[in-house]
Amino acid sequence: MKVDTTKAKKRWGRYTRVIFGRTGFVMIFIILQILALMTMFRWLSDQLVYIYGGFTILSVAVVIYIINRRQNPAYQLAWVIPVLVFPVFGAMFYIFWQVQVGAKRIGMRLETMIRMTGGYLRQDEQVMEKLEKDNHRESQLARYMTRYGGYPIYDGSGAEYFPLGDDMFPRLKEELKAAKEYIFMEYFIIGRGKMWREILEILCEKVKEGVEVRVMYDGMCSLSLLPYGYPKQLEKLGIRCKMFSPVRPALSTYQNNRDHRKITIIDGHTAFTGGINLADEYINEEERFGHWKDTGILIRGRAVNSFLMMFLQMWNISEEKPDHFDKYWKDNRNLSLDSSEKTRFGGYMMPYGDSPLDDETIGKYVYMDILNQAEDYVYIMTPYLILDSDMITALTFAAKRGVDVIIIMPHIPDKKYAYVLARSYYAELIHAGVRIYEYTPGFIHAKVFLSDGLRATVGSVNMDFRSMYLHFECGVYLYQNEVLSDIYQDFQDTLEKCQLITLEECQKYPVVLQLAGSVLRLFAPLM
Repeated sequence: MKVDTTKAKKRWGRYTRVIFGRTGFVMIFIILQILALMTMFRWLSDQLVYIYGGFTILSVAVVIYIINRRQNPAYQLAWVIPVLVFPVFGAMFYIFWQVQVGAKRIGMRLETMIRMTGGYLRQDEQVMEKLEKDNHRESQLARYMTRYGGYPIYDGSGAEYFPLGDDMFPRLKEELKAAKEYIFMEYFIIGRGKMWREILEILCEKVKEGVEVRVMYDGMCSLSLLPYGYPKQLEKLGIRCKMFSPVRPALSTYQNNRDHRKITIIDGHTAFTGGINLADEYINEEERFGHWKDTGILIRGRAVNSFLMMFLQMWNISEEKPDHFDKYWKDNRNLSLDSSEKTRFGGYMMPYGDSPLDDETIGKYVYMDILNQAEDYVYIMTPYLILDSDMITALTFAAKRGVDVIIIMPHIPDKKYAYVLARSYYAELIHAGVRIYEYTPGFIHAKVFLSDGLRATVGSVNMDFRSMYLHFECGVYLYQNEVLSDIYQDFQDTLEKCQLITLEECQKYPVVLQLAGSVLRLFAPLM
């Protein structure tokens, strides 16, 4: 009973911080701005017939513009509906959504940083030629990634896979303690608790030893997890720190593009990525939605340079004077390994980042390419299933041509609306032959694709519109690396803790929730 009381107090404390703290103020201020806009538009439509007629013509023009843009059809439909149903407010809000100086400024600055770091991410043509001989089809994806994403494929790099945050945490601390030159950390979420406290203690010790430490986290943390002035607190400890795109009490859409990446780089030779943020639920120190199943991966060798440049690109977006990148870049061709090395070397490795401010949905294309290449199986773990028509087609066609497509989803969701929306896709996928399982002990937060024992990707990219179109994301693509056997074993172990979802069960799902899911699908691209 004491444990339950403690949990209730913690939960109530979190709610009160949100309601009465800066989060509450920001939300109230934004809601007031939305109400003011709606009131103005209503007044215009009620009082001024000619102006309303002009806005109706504007709405038609906006719809024509939306239809003719190079965009995902589902995203277009999600905007056309509100513009037609609310001709004044919908059209003006769309224009407001598109004309955002903040997003354009970030996009231009990031493009500059990508150009400046391009020389450090040149493709080794010997590696590409070797890959072409091994598998020409695989080299086509690599050439696409190099040309349109700016990320080369490497050989001579290694990986260590972690089936749980509980497993990755000790290794992360071990590597942090061994740092000699610098530690760079970029995370979507940092939450105060055991995990962050122990990491912060190590970072402070490393600062005293002369190690350069930088921490960057997404500005959404300032709403409920960290004080708005937290970067200044870390600066006092000798840690360079910044929020990416701080959330401000103003109605603005550039704040919709969040930094969802999870990256740690140590001395240019070791990196961590995956789905694991720096908060206690990710190591099951705090129970929120049952057992928290997440995955991470350690990268060692030349491939780390791609993660290094990803971090420096994002860090320097808000810097007046960019870094001297060659100060941090490492060749790593002759990386020395001690006898206790756990990292699995061999095969090919391709870290990649994805930006919402260009025309390339790299995270989505990596997933689709795996589905399109698959011959025997594709195994997927994802917390969300909010799909566009392209992804539905890729999943169902793979299953129809005999590929064993299995998706593991959470049984205890963190967002009820997202789960209801995901359930709306279940019947269509199952009918095509896709097998869907739910992780009965709790919540799946992993983002993993594995196919044919040959290729896999582990990263931060969810199977939803936000990850594929709106967030900054990252991942690592693996081909013919020995670590694939560890990922396969983890999937099989996880599958034993799951329940199969059948068409009969889909039909028994409450009708009200089925209808809710169908309605939510109309607006899924905007959620």
